[in-house]
Amino acid sequence: MADSQRVFPYLAYEDASAAIEWLCRVFGFEPVDVQAIPDGRVVHAALALEGAQVMLASLFDGGGYRSPQMLDELPSHVLIHVENVDAHFRQAESAGASIRYGPVDQPWGARLYEATDLEGHRWAFMQPQTVASDESEQTE
Repeated sequence: MADSQRVFPYLAYEDASAAIEWLCRVFGFEPVDVQAIPDGRVVHAALALEGAQVMLASLFDGGGYRSPQMLDELPSHVLIHVENVDAHFRQAESAGASIRYGPVDQPWGARLYEATDLEGHRWAFMQPQTVASDESEQTE
């Protein structure tokens, strides 16, 4: 677990096993802990990327969660700091991520891009602008 992380996003997926594979392949997460029940549904998983963790699980009846693919609009998204946002963007794009925009320099002092995962969760990856990016042009 990251020493400084105190808030952990916890996401619900219709197919958490597929989401774990996709998030690892496309965004570069590493599985920390994956717990499944005999029917294959994931009851808990923790994935890490550059010291930050997100958690996820399969949907269960009565849990009160929905996958974004079941919603008209999203109430939130996940923002993760990475060391090199341009390199992360290129890797995610080449692995098939659905890119919403970016990388773009933001007026509040970061460079970021947004992508959507296989079930519609929105992800933003950012790097403070005090760290030089390897591309100086904005991409939209």
